[in-house]
Amino acid sequence: MSRESRGRARFGAVPLWVGAIAALGALFVVLPLVAMTARVNWAGFGALVTSESSLAALGLSLRTSITATGLCVVVGVPLALVLARSTFPGQRVVRALVLLPLVLPPVVGGIALLATFGRQGLLGSTFEVLGIDIAFSTTAVVIAQAFVALPFLVLSLEGALRTVGTRFEAIGATLGARPTTVMRRITLPLVAPALVSGAVLSFARALGEFGATLTFAGSLQGTTRTLPLEIYLQRETSPDAAVALSFVLIAVALVIVGVTHGAGGTRTLRGSVLR
Repeated sequence: MSRESRGRARFGAVPLWVGAIAALGALFVVLPLVAMTARVNWAGFGALVTSESSLAALGLSLRTSITATGLCVVVGVPLALVLARSTFPGQRVVRALVLLPLVLPPVVGGIALLATFGRQGLLGSTFEVLGIDIAFSTTAVVIAQAFVALPFLVLSLEGALRTVGTRFEAIGATLGARPTTVMRRITLPLVAPALVSGAVLSFARALGEFGATLTFAGSLQGTTRTLPLEIYLQRETSPDAAVALSFVLIAVALVIVGVTHGAGGTRTLRGSVLR
């Protein structure tokens, strides 16, 4: 068998040079993670990640990320449905604005949130009159995380809605089902894997959020100091603790990626719905 034939057998229709560049790309991502893992102080790992400040930051990150993910689901699902299933003037502009946090520097998002919910902000001054302070509170952490994470859910769900089409929804409507019933019994089950994947990705983005949180919520231990902020502070005072906490965050991220890929495709669920 010639070298070219062996290459085709090994990589299918992918040329060898493409595989070589792909290997370099994989190394570009994997090598820094391996290097960081090699620097973990395994002898004192337990003490480093179970300190009072580390546990407080981890607990706060998990609580706020879960809350932010729930908020993304509550507002993101209707938003994706409207963008995918309706047509209205300015729809492209609305979609672009909703997806803007994907490319916006997080610190700019934090400044925008501060201008909206800060004490002198667009809505913050009204809330202050009512005795509600949002900026530099745990609520601000949730809002900052949801702000940067929402586009991930909307993008995933809207793409899935456009992929599955409207055929089954039209059949349900023809049979007399109300729009809410069609959405609950047909639309959402068809795109459930995409909804799960989008929610998991939103959770991952919320868990790793740094810039918007620091700008809008500050860094108060037990109140607004999430795990990424704790890692940043530990980097100056205790590099070993920063590396150990970074490893914990990477491990959580790997689990999240695994869950996302294990969510399955819409085709499988569509078949189960039809059966």
